[in-house]
Amino acid sequence: MQSADFVIIGSGSAGSAMAYRLSEDGAHTVLVLEYGGSDMGPFIQMPAALSYPMNMPMYDWGFQSQPEPHLGGRRLACPRGKVIGGSSSINGMVYVRGHAGDYDHWQASGAAGWGYADVLPYFMRMETWHDGGHGGDPGWRGTDGPLHVTRGPRTNPLFQAFVEAGQQAGYEGTDDYNGEKQEGFGPMEMTVWQGTRWSAANAYLRPALQRPNCDMLRCFVRRVIIEDGRAVGVEVERGGQIETVRANREVIVAASSINSPKILMLSGIGPAAHLIEHGIPVIADRPGVGQNLQDHLELYIQQACTQPITLYKYWNLIYKGAIGTQWMTTRTGLGASNQFESAAFLRSRPGVDYPDIQYHFLPMAVRYDGTAAAEGHGFQAHVGPMRSPSRGAVTLASSDPNDAPNILFNYMSHPQDWEDFRHCIRLTREIFAQAAFDDYRGPEIQPGPDVQSDDELDDFIRAEVESAYHPCGTCRIGAADDPLAVVDPETRVIGVDGLRVADSSIFPRITNGNLNGPSIMTGEKAADHILGKGMLPRSNRTPWIHPDWQSSVKAVGHAG
Repeated sequence: MQSADFVIIGSGSAGSAMAYRLSEDGAHTVLVLEYGGSDMGPFIQMPAALSYPMNMPMYDWGFQSQPEPHLGGRRLACPRGKVIGGSSSINGMVYVRGHAGDYDHWQASGAAGWGYADVLPYFMRMETWHDGGHGGDPGWRGTDGPLHVTRGPRTNPLFQAFVEAGQQAGYEGTDDYNGEKQEGFGPMEMTVWQGTRWSAANAYLRPALQRPNCDMLRCFVRRVIIEDGRAVGVEVERGGQIETVRANREVIVAASSINSPKILMLSGIGPAAHLIEHGIPVIADRPGVGQNLQDHLELYIQQACTQPITLYKYWNLIYKGAIGTQWMTTRTGLGASNQFESAAFLRSRPGVDYPDIQYHFLPMAVRYDGTAAAEGHGFQAHVGPMRSPSRGAVTLASSDPNDAPNILFNYMSHPQDWEDFRHCIRLTREIFAQAAFDDYRGPEIQPGPDVQSDDELDDFIRAEVESAYHPCGTCRIGAADDPLAVVDPETRVIGVDGLRVADSSIFPRITNGNLNGPSIMTGEKAADHILGKGMLPRSNRTPWIHPDWQSSVKAVGHAG
C-alpha cells in the first residue's frame, strides 16, 4: 500500500490506537509508517527485562539531551522507541491515567473538550481492568477495551511495608490511584497481560493489521508533503530510495514529542526564523513547534536491607537464566512482572490541591541501566516532583532528516525544582524511618547519612537526578488564535489543512504520572475527532480531593 485515506506516522502509543480506531468500521484505509524493527524478542515481551530494550540501539533512537546547564553540563539519556509499538515497547509498563486536575488544567489553558469529564470516558473505553482482588471501585474503570491493565502479586513483604510506612507517617492510602482517588499509598498498575508486556502494538496495532483496510509500511519519514496549504502525503526513504506515500484524506503525525516537532519543522511548520536559518521554506509560522518541552525527573533513594528478601539474590546469571526459562515456558514467575508493584501519589505542601509527587517502589537497589551504588540487598523509592515549572525545547540540528534534533530540557532551571527535590529526599527518609521498615531497614545507601544540608542535597541532586523518560509538550494543543499553540482542540495543525498531531507532544502540561496511558487516550480521542464522530458522553463522576488540602498534606486526623 503506497496510499491510504489516513497515513499515520509512528506506531507508538497514540499511533497504534488511532490505527485501530480509524480502521475499525472498515470504511477507510489506514497506513502506518514505522521505521523501527520487530518487537517480538524476549527482551521486550518479558516484563522483568524492561531495563534492556531502552538501552539497546536496535530498539531505541538513542537521543540525548544537550549539556544541561543546571546539572553541571551532564547530558541525560532520552530513550524513545525505535521499534513497532514505539516507546510502549521499551517503557516500564507502569499505567497511570493522571489526575483529574491535569486535564482540567488543559481545558483551562485552551484545550477545549479535553477536561477530565471529557477524557475519562476514553480512558474507560480503552481499558480492560483486572484489579487482582486488591480493591477499587470498578465504576471508574473500563471492562472491555483493548488495553489490559493488571496489578502485580505484591508477594514480597517490602511492597506492603512501603504502603504501611506511608500510612504510619500520616499519609492517605488508596485502593486505586487510577480511579476516584489518586492521592495516597497503594498498589501500582501495569500494562501486562498473561505475563507479557501489553504494549500498544499488542493491544491495538496487531488487531488493526489483521483487517484488510489497515497496513504498515516500514520506512524512514523525511517530511510531510504540503501542496497549496494542504498535507497530501509523506516523503519517505526506503531501501535507499526516496518515495512518496499519498494521503487521500489526512496525515497524522504521532512520532513522539521528539520526532513529531522535528518532522513538522522539516516540513516547513515551526518558528519561521529557525526554519529560515536551516534553509527550509516556511509553510506555516508556528513559534510553538518544539517549545514547551517538559519531562519528569526522579531520584533513587536507596536503603540497605537487613534480610535477604530483595531481588538482589536473583541478580546473577544463574538466577536470571532460571527466571527467563520459567517465563519463556509458562509466562509466569518473577519475569512476568515489571516489579513496580507499590506506588504513592502525595501533595508536597499545604495549598497544593492534588498530588505533585510520585513514588515507584522497587525491592532492590539498582538503576535502570543495571548499575548499583552498592552491592548487596537493598530497596529503593523512585521519587520526583510531577509539575516542574522548567521548560526546554526541541530544535533542528540541520535540515538533514537523518540528523537527530537538539534537545535541551533546561532541567532544574527554576528555584522551585530544587526546593521540591530536597523535600522529596527528606520525605522519603521519613517514610523509610517508620516502624513498618524496622525489620528490614539497614543503612542508607544514597544519598547517604552524611548528606543532610541543603547544599549537600543540592550537590547530590545535581549529580544523580535522572529522567523518568516522560518527554512531552512540544506541539501544544490550544485555541486556534493562541500564537504558541500548534494544534487546535481537534488536533488539527493550525495553518495547514489535512494535517494533525496526536501524541504526547500535544500535552499543554505534563500529567501526574507516567505518560503511556495519557498518550493512548490521546490517540483514542483524536480518532473520534478525525472521523468527525460525536465525542463520548462526558462523565459526571467527581474525583476525590483531600478535604483539608489548603492547610494539610497529611491524612485527616494527623498533623500537617
